[in-house]
Amino acid sequence: MGLPPGPRYLLRQVPQLALPPLLALGILRIFSANLSSSLPLFVRALAIALSCPLASIVLVQWRVWTNKRNAAAMGAVMPEEVAHKLPGSLDLVLKMFETDKALYFTTDFFKYAEKYGNTFNFRVMFEDRFFTSEPEYIKTMLATEFSGYEKGPLIYQQLNTLLGSGVFNSDGEMWKFHRSMTRPFFSKDRVTHFDIFDRHAEHALNKMAARLKEGVPVNWQDMVSRFTMDSATEFLFGKDVCSLDAPIPYPSTHQRATNTNMNMLAEAEHPADKFVQAFQAGQEATAMRTRFLQSWPLAEFWGDKVERQLGAVHRFIDPIVEDALRRKVERQWKEEDTEKDVRDDETLLEHLVKLTDDAKVIKDETLNILLAGRDTTACTLTFSVYMLAEHPSVLARLRQEVLDVVGPTRRPSYEDIREMKYMRAFINEVLRLYPPVPINSRCSIQAMTWKSTKPGQPDFYIPPRTRCGYSVLLMHRRKDLWGPDALVFDPERFLDERVQKYLIPNPFIFLPFNGGPRICLGQQFAYNETSFMLVRLLQCFSSIKLRQDVHPESMAPPGVERSPYAVDGRERVCMRSHLTTYVKNGLWVEMEEVAAA
Repeated sequence: MGLPPGPRYLLRQVPQLALPPLLALGILRIFSANLSSSLPLFVRALAIALSCPLASIVLVQWRVWTNKRNAAAMGAVMPEEVAHKLPGSLDLVLKMFETDKALYFTTDFFKYAEKYGNTFNFRVMFEDRFFTSEPEYIKTMLATEFSGYEKGPLIYQQLNTLLGSGVFNSDGEMWKFHRSMTRPFFSKDRVTHFDIFDRHAEHALNKMAARLKEGVPVNWQDMVSRFTMDSATEFLFGKDVCSLDAPIPYPSTHQRATNTNMNMLAEAEHPADKFVQAFQAGQEATAMRTRFLQSWPLAEFWGDKVERQLGAVHRFIDPIVEDALRRKVERQWKEEDTEKDVRDDETLLEHLVKLTDDAKVIKDETLNILLAGRDTTACTLTFSVYMLAEHPSVLARLRQEVLDVVGPTRRPSYEDIREMKYMRAFINEVLRLYPPVPINSRCSIQAMTWKSTKPGQPDFYIPPRTRCGYSVLLMHRRKDLWGPDALVFDPERFLDERVQKYLIPNPFIFLPFNGGPRICLGQQFAYNETSFMLVRLLQCFSSIKLRQDVHPESMAPPGVERSPYAVDGRERVCMRSHLTTYVKNGLWVEMEEVAAA
């Protein structure tokens, strides 16, 4: 085993930490040689103690001066820096942590955009970190100058324990390799996907209906997280984790939740939940690393906190991968057909095993697709039902389309889903206001410029190796891009003249699935799974009512509820994000079954 993260990180810092004191000692020795007597001990000790901070100040100022000089040489400027009071912008970092706990998790960035424009420099720990919600600059990073940007080593190190070198955590040739392996599997819509969706949707909706018949609201977010987890693991491995078999939670105000601790312990120890809980905990620990920037190993000094959470994930996946590789060797030994084309009935694991014998590569890729395929769809389904509960007229129209196209009981087909235009517009509007990945980033490889979007204004200069964050959440809610009603939930905007006015002239204002060469391969899969579940839901239930009151921990705090950045002027849930977006403490709802209506 190698060194723990903390000591390994400090060991890498030794050269740059040791150089200033060594230089100070050398200078002192030279200076003392020209004096009749040696310098006092306290003077030498002070010079050595101050050598590192002084060297850091000189280095920081040198970088600032160099960047300004290089920017001027290109006729450009650096984005305006967010004002701060403490060195290293520590006051801004602390404020962001505080706001993140109490308010909308992007509140500060909304405010900075209002004050500094849509592109600014959120300088942290003396490092430039540019942030933008400008579609032209996002397009530059993702598409037009794609080769000039990468995920970068910092993101790779932070996500490596969870995602390894999979497609979402790799650059260059490794990214191309993973992309080429996975692309054929998503190149067509497969009937078997709908078999998987139907089986797990029926299980989830039956379980939910049984709980509602008890007169108890259901945590819809928990339900669809189980549905997407079981669907995704069966899709990937041919074997699902059976998370829908585990007991579903009661709201905190219910007698069984408040008075029966043993019941809660039993649920936590249910075998079907162990994988789900481990995967969730691994994501949360990974997200925490991003808050500590490059010094995250110091927060995990004696052990990898992400790896510590993933035991149940490894216990589920490792035997399946090993068995798939063993069966591949047996087929090769028997000289059976090993055609590399994608069969309609094979899993992604079976497809990957055809292309490589490296168990780690296979495992990394399946975990990457599991994260993308499960969490993003669960997020979309969660906020879809939230919006249906908040907009009964939208629910009525969507349900009518389902009944007109599919009917009250028939399983929807791929052709049905393509025909439901309002369903697609509804999902797009959910994705616009609640994108699954609200904030992302790239790292510049070399010095770049972002062309000014304002006539007469200089371009922005992007130094090499600079982290450039971008937010599709902020971009999707900009009134200058989407119109004065940008914060109003209205699926019609994807069907009426607003499409021609806003979206068609500038398609990069809508990026729920990213864009450019790294655009999400599973985009159509996500639309199909979301649409399928919503069809089945609306065939079974005719109305939805939000009931966050039964689980007070899930209610939005006052600052969120009336936030000026809230959808429809009022946010009744607390949106959070680790690697993807979710509702804090669940989305609790009541639904009326069609038969009961």
